[in-house]
Order: sequence, then structure tokens, then C-alpha cells
Amino acid sequence: MPVFRWGHSWEAFEDLEREVDRLLNSVNFAFHGIRLGSQFPAVNLYELDNEYLLTSELPGTKAEDLEITISNGLLNIKGRRSEQNAVPEQSYRRQERFHGSWQRSLSLPDRVREEGLSADFVDGILRIRLPKGEQEQPRRIAVAEGSD
Repeated sequence: MPVFRWGHSWEAFEDLEREVDRLLNSVNFAFHGIRLGSQFPAVNLYELDNEYLLTSELPGTKAEDLEITISNGLLNIKGRRSEQNAVPEQSYRRQERFHGSWQRSLSLPDRVREEGLSADFVDGILRIRLPKGEQEQPRRIAVAEGSD
């Protein structure tokens, strides 16, 4: 029996996709010693009039556990989130919040002035301000006519 017939819709595949998504969302991926989720916090990057603003929520992290560096157009953020409770691993029935060390490297937008960056950490929210540099105007290059 053919799997696909002309004139029939893809509804069966869409139903299958929804069921697979539902099944995968219900699986606990926090196996002992293995973490398949994100090992770093998510970030948002906003473009404002004079700067870009990068924000990240870092509950359980202290300011002294953060290290932010910039090099060759890459912004590197390193941190550590300590475990709040001293609960043994075998006691967890669901563990979605990661703990431990993490590192994140992000490419900066082209127009960022690296020397003007600043960061603050208030109430578990990291804000990194990336000031915009001057926008370069295209230059016209003269073409000289010459002989071979």
C-alpha cells in the first residue's frame, strides 16, 4: 500500500509530529551524570537607538561568579550557579535547573564599540550595554585605466 497518494493531505504526518513532540516533552532528560538540556542561560539581545542591550536571567548566581571578556568581536560570558540545597542527586525526581559552571560566547554586532562596554548585575538580571559605533559609509574606489 503506498504511503502517499496525490490528493491526500499531510494531516497524518502532522498528527505524528505532534505526538512525538508531546512524548519528548514528557521525558525527563536529567539522567545521573548526563545533562542534555542547555548548559548555559538564555540571553536576549535588543537594538536600541544608541546601543545594543544584552540581558540574561541568572538566578542563583553571584556577581563574583561572573566573568565577562571581549576579544576579536566575541563576547565571552562565564559563570557558575551554585546548588541552592544540598540534595543528593539520587533524590531528584525532576531536575530542570542546571547548576555548575557554564560559558557562553556570542558574536557581537558589527557596529559595537568594544571600549565602551559596561555590565551590571541587579536582582539576578545581567545587563550588558554594547554602545554602537559610527556607521561606516561606503567608499567609492577610483578605477584607473591602464595598459597591460
